[in-house]
Amino acid sequence: PMSVPPPAATSSDEEDDSDASTKPIRSEKKKNPASLFQTGGDPPKEKKTKKKAPPKAAESEEETPESPQKNSNKKGKGKKSKKPKEERPPSPVIEVDNLEEFVLRPAPQGVTIKCRVTRDKKGMDRGLYPTYYLHLDNDKKVFLLAGRKRKKSKTSNYLISIDPTDLSRGGENFIGKLRSNLMGTKFTVFDNGANPDRANANWSNVRQELSAVVYETNVLGFKGPRKMTVIIPGMNSDNERVPIRPRNDNDGLLMRWQNKNMDNVIELHNKAPVWNDETQSYVLNFHGRVTHASVKNFQIVHGSDPDYIVMQFGRVADDAFTMDYNYPLCAVQAFAIALSSFDGKLACE
Repeated sequence: PMSVPPPAATSSDEEDDSDASTKPIRSEKKKNPASLFQTGGDPPKEKKTKKKAPPKAAESEEETPESPQKNSNKKGKGKKSKKPKEERPPSPVIEVDNLEEFVLRPAPQGVTIKCRVTRDKKGMDRGLYPTYYLHLDNDKKVFLLAGRKRKKSKTSNYLISIDPTDLSRGGENFIGKLRSNLMGTKFTVFDNGANPDRANANWSNVRQELSAVVYETNVLGFKGPRKMTVIIPGMNSDNERVPIRPRNDNDGLLMRWQNKNMDNVIELHNKAPVWNDETQSYVLNFHGRVTHASVKNFQIVHGSDPDYIVMQFGRVADDAFTMDYNYPLCAVQAFAIALSSFDGKLACE
């Protein structure tokens, strides 16, 4: 069930699948993507049995029968003749019991959480401060998060809330925020903990940094694909996020990454798209989840296994995007990374 026909624009790492010498290493990696993100000690031995589902199973499923041919214009060109669709199991049902807990919890291993981001430009200052909504992309369209740029902030500063109508900093629905540097090229994602200035005695109330995103400024302006680096906390042996609670700005994920102090920190990148001469465009295979070409489309991968998609994001309509994420990301991390890609200062639109 795992064989997905390769896109026409195969990248070299997909071609060498046929070479038997690379097979064992590759399948070894595939069995346990968890090990890519483990930083806090060795995983307990008995945990291994859980990893039966290959992480690709959910990711590569063609969701809607009509997507393959729509898709042929760009990303992941056609070649969908070997209909593997029938025997693929339907997406697992995602239970969102407690919203606040769910959006901070890493995706379960082997399950892709498929979401949709919609951009709402209605209202007074429409173009400048749209509200972004995140829903599960399933029949019930369960609401997960809303995000909006704060108006009076010197740098880009987005509040993320678990209530679509309450995007205030003080309310109990505030769940996280995304803040950029002055240049608008580096972003940090925080949970809803306290600023270090208001720390309690043992620092347990201080906010965690959930992720950082660095955009390489593109010399080509908007002619070439963007380059992103995503920095996230590692996972411990129980597959939980290692809490990173910086005491000041010099101790955050960005500084650790810049100083190459990568203890308990994982570095991810966007997968480089492949130039396709026929369509004269850069393409990535989104397996039917993305239908419109856009510089905002991206897939995030770990350098050691470019086939395991940690998250992907791409346009399906003018103001609609799909956002799918896998272990070890949670919804707040993935949504904030997606929000960073909308930010105006990246002005290579």
